Amino acid sequence: MIYTENEVLSYIDENDVKFVKLTFCDIKGALKNISVLSSEMTAAFERGVRITAKKICGFSIAKGRDLYIYPDAQTMKVLPWRPQHGRVIRMFCYIKYGDGAPFEGDGRYFLKQAAKKALNKGWCFRFGTSSEFMLFRNDESGMPTKIPHDYAGYCDIAPDDKGENFRRDVCFTLEQMGIHPVSSRHEAGHGQHEIDFNASSALKAADTFLSFKSAVKSVAEQHGIHASFMPKPVKNDCGNGMHIGVNVFRDSDFFDNDSPDDNSAEVNMAAAGIMNFIRQYTVFTNSTVNSYSRFGEFSLPRYIAWSTEEQEQLVKLNIETGGEAPIVLRAPDCVCNPYFVFGLIIYAAVEGIEGKMEMPEKFEPSSASYEKLPVNLLEAAEIADNSEFLKRYIPEELLKLVVSSAKDEWKEYSAEYDKELYEEKKYFYSL
Repeated sequence: MIYTENEVLSYIDENDVKFVKLTFCDIKGALKNISVLSSEMTAAFERGVRITAKKICGFSIAKGRDLYIYPDAQTMKVLPWRPQHGRVIRMFCYIKYGDGAPFEGDGRYFLKQAAKKALNKGWCFRFGTSSEFMLFRNDESGMPTKIPHDYAGYCDIAPDDKGENFRRDVCFTLEQMGIHPVSSRHEAGHGQHEIDFNASSALKAADTFLSFKSAVKSVAEQHGIHASFMPKPVKNDCGNGMHIGVNVFRDSDFFDNDSPDDNSAEVNMAAAGIMNFIRQYTVFTNSTVNSYSRFGEFSLPRYIAWSTEEQEQLVKLNIETGGEAPIVLRAPDCVCNPYFVFGLIIYAAVEGIEGKMEMPEKFEPSSASYEKLPVNLLEAAEIADNSEFLKRYIPEELLKLVVSSAKDEWKEYSAEYDKELYEEKKYFYSL
């Protein structure tokens, strides 16, 4: 259900809502929130709620100016894991300066503008996600260990699959929030699971992805286990990725009614654009040192190529099967900021269509002639630093910050003697 501001205020009065979590993302995609009493929501809608920008990753680009978060009433959800008496609801927010101007680091605004600009050119986009995570046992004091929750494999069943009840509870929790997963399963890694979502509008898909991550973490705590979205938490096991399904189609209000229904040519050009620019925005899709440990292992992507099968190629095409997502981007992981990632995919796809870019040859494992994804975070940052594509769409100060932050993280990692311990401390407990 989509709410208006007045409907949210009425819901608060009629349903014993005591607290409202106003939620937003930092530059790297980590969820942040401020809780306000429900009695303050009229003022929050009108004037926003002030946040201290310098204390949030990436928000230093505001350069000391005050920032305010404004709740988006359309995103109101009840949090099922919170008490039912004195309920807690959550809304995603836009971030603005005191004069009402959008903040350059607001990913939701960035994605909203990307989708709007694409629509103005006659193109609609829909996104779906398939996200992986791993479950680990906690020790006697409740601290996470690196012991997998189970040792089951792909699509195994209980009792080998000890996460069956956990996935069920996550799906029930999401359904109570009005979010409907398509399917869930045990994945190939020990303690690894995947939950899939149907395609929806870009902004809704990004919001859904972040709600899903929050639900997984909250339900895991209730089960006394640790859920990790760290891209490569276990050295010799599968990594956690996020497959992004993309569909692009003509806007019926833009094109003539006699336009052909078959848009496979445009889908191919969009996929070509996504592949053409991927190296330039990999610092956004794979934003940590640990992200690059996934590439090239267990049939995970390494090459900037396409196939109809899952091999080491970047893109899987489903055009002939008539799937809802004809383009599947296989490289991103779940610790990215989905708003910036989805927005950049839209811009790359539109440039592919407008430039009538041609698809490269289909991936063949025996060939070694394909361009590769960046091998590490430093290479990704250096490519981004010189990217004309990113400079067209990412605000200058924000791009400088993303690049410098990635280079600093690589430098910090490189200076560590025990690199595995560094990654565990930096990523395992928090991602």
